[in-house]
Amino acid sequence: MSTKLNEFQNATVGMVCGVIEVFCLQPFNYAKNMVQQGQPLSLDPRKLYRGVGANMVNMGSCTMIQFSAGGALRKIVMGNDARKLKAHEEMLCGIGAGTISATVGSPLELIMIQQQRKGGNTLQTIKNIASPSIASRGFVGAAVREALWTCGYLSIPPIVRGKLRENYPETFDSDQKARVPAALLGGLFACYLTQPFDTIKTCMQGDIERKTFGTLTDTAKILYKESSIPGFYRGATFRYGRMVIAVGMLDYLQSAIGPILYPHAFK
Repeated sequence: MSTKLNEFQNATVGMVCGVIEVFCLQPFNYAKNMVQQGQPLSLDPRKLYRGVGANMVNMGSCTMIQFSAGGALRKIVMGNDARKLKAHEEMLCGIGAGTISATVGSPLELIMIQQQRKGGNTLQTIKNIASPSIASRGFVGAAVREALWTCGYLSIPPIVRGKLRENYPETFDSDQKARVPAALLGGLFACYLTQPFDTIKTCMQGDIERKTFGTLTDTAKILYKESSIPGFYRGATFRYGRMVIAVGMLDYLQSAIGPILYPHAFK
């Protein structure tokens, strides 16, 4: 998200970044979802990429909203002052943008998870979940996760990159060199703080019949009873792998795609 772009331009950049990231990293997402639900894994590309259409719409839409909302929030916080945001301001803007994006992301993830679990085409899956009680299933978990995830990839990397370049200029003499540790820290923050909420959400959305998992608190109690704290971190290895790559990709893509699409704004 850039203060040099308006909300529509930030949204366009976000959509492009989200679609590229999902298409490249869908196998990580598939593996994470299956492990969280205790389902067997497959290396069949047809299964690895099952639900990728819904996920591309999901991430494209969510990243579009996150970039647009994040850019708007940054402008509100900055007001008329041309200054860099403080660390806590950057993080609050990311958290706010992520929370807003969950209103779109949660139902789309529900479609993807149902397809991964049961197969079937997108239209049939939409028909199966077309009621408010099912379509909103897992929303709270998604909102908390998106808030912290957006903070992790939009807010943490610029903060870390800036600190590294300021304090260790000889080692990190370019953004490219500082991007790797920034992605590792951003991914670590985004993954392990949000993983319990993501696991609860995934279990709830995989069980729309409520045969095992009921409400958010019921699901948390069942996971804790089954596996204690480790139960909330099922699939964390796949998710962290995906997040580190995704944070690095998105940190680079948001700075690269904006000038390509809107060169006049960066003159």
